[in-house]
Amino acid sequence: MAPLKSRHGDAKHPDSDDNSVRAYEAAPDLSNHEDAVFGGTNADGPNYRNVGWMAAAVLMMKAQVGLGVLSLPATFHTLGLIPGLIVLVVIAVLWTSYEMGKFKHRHPEVYSIADVGQVVLGKPGRYICAGVYWLWMTTVAGSALLSISIAFNAMSLHGTCTAVFVAVATIIVFLLASIQTLDKVAWITWAGALSLVVSLFLVTIAVGVTDRPAAAPATGPFDKDFRITSAPTFAAAMSAVSQLSFAYAGTPAYLSIMSEMKDSRLYTRSLLLCNGFTTVLYIVVGTVVYYYCGQYVASPALGSAGPLIKRIAYGLGLPALIVSGILYTHVPAKWIFLSALKGTKDLNNNTPKHWIVWFSCVAGCVLFSYVIASAIPVFSGLVGLVGALFGTFLCTIVTSSLWFYDNWGKSDGSLSRKLIFGLNCAIFVLGWFVTVAGTYGSIEDIIIGYAANGGTRPWACDDNSNST
Repeated sequence: MAPLKSRHGDAKHPDSDDNSVRAYEAAPDLSNHEDAVFGGTNADGPNYRNVGWMAAAVLMMKAQVGLGVLSLPATFHTLGLIPGLIVLVVIAVLWTSYEMGKFKHRHPEVYSIADVGQVVLGKPGRYICAGVYWLWMTTVAGSALLSISIAFNAMSLHGTCTAVFVAVATIIVFLLASIQTLDKVAWITWAGALSLVVSLFLVTIAVGVTDRPAAAPATGPFDKDFRITSAPTFAAAMSAVSQLSFAYAGTPAYLSIMSEMKDSRLYTRSLLLCNGFTTVLYIVVGTVVYYYCGQYVASPALGSAGPLIKRIAYGLGLPALIVSGILYTHVPAKWIFLSALKGTKDLNNNTPKHWIVWFSCVAGCVLFSYVIASAIPVFSGLVGLVGALFGTFLCTIVTSSLWFYDNWGKSDGSLSRKLIFGLNCAIFVLGWFVTVAGTYGSIEDIIIGYAANGGTRPWACDDNSNST
């Protein structure tokens, strides 16, 4: 397919040449041209291409930081601080979504990972990638619903049955995820991102000024068992690696965010801002909370500073948890919606069919997420399982395959080309290893969580804010 041309006739993206970011800072607004994904705009219909580069960066940050950061201190205890930080940085470098942005530039008709599968492998690739992509997004939304129920329990001191809180979270996410365009969701995302950062730094400061971790014995000596290095079992180590993978597994949402940008040529700028901020936040919060809490760290981490701070932190962080559910429900629902109405007049017009299909897509996604949140109510295990089974596959195996698809047979024999080829081979192999081994470790983690005293049960009324 030929590159998508703007209304100015320029089919070449600045990312494909040596121009600096400044060379296209004043790029024209591309929101009104005939789009390869959404078609033409309609004054009476939704404007899908209206997300600025800064708003795109915040959407990406929220896709990344939503849940993964809450499990980081616990993974550092499993792996040891130094190995944990090394694995974190390696994942930050290798789980990159830069190549995904380049692929979108070369194939503007792509909206999601499912479309990527169609381009690379035809219909079989579309079916495989579509299944993994949809399951990934909806299970992440399920993790968000579980986190929201934990927040409700923490704030209300278990005011009612946890199953009720999960249902309430599902209704809230459905209503807000039904907002049709990402530029409007971005306004909510700003509040969510800010609330999570404030909440995390509150916990970070609180654990630093207290005499002992909240979960430590109230009196007498105690051992934090702070580990610079550790010797975990294979299953425990791979579960921890999977949780770290989850912390950087927002990549599958980036294609959809990029598709709704006013000027997708500024994607790289948004990506650099997102990944830089995310990595610094992860290192600071994860290290400080683990240093002061050690083995008494909670997962999610917001419960590490005692009952009062936990209630305040969850209250501050609740908007962020809700936004995670919104984003990871909205994006897969939008993909189904586009697949159902693409090429019809109903896509860009507010007809009865348009709204019926849209609300049905959102409802279907959030109901599946509700089942996931209710059936696997073990936070760390669910995060690890989702990260290993789906996130790693999409962020490494699929991403490296994109480079092979567009560059196979084009080698110029240069050292840099060989190094890039070798790097993508390594990412591909590592992705398969973490997917298989991490899934095994996460399942073991879930089994242990069910068996432990105070462990939660599916569709139960137990207080999950005290057993995670």
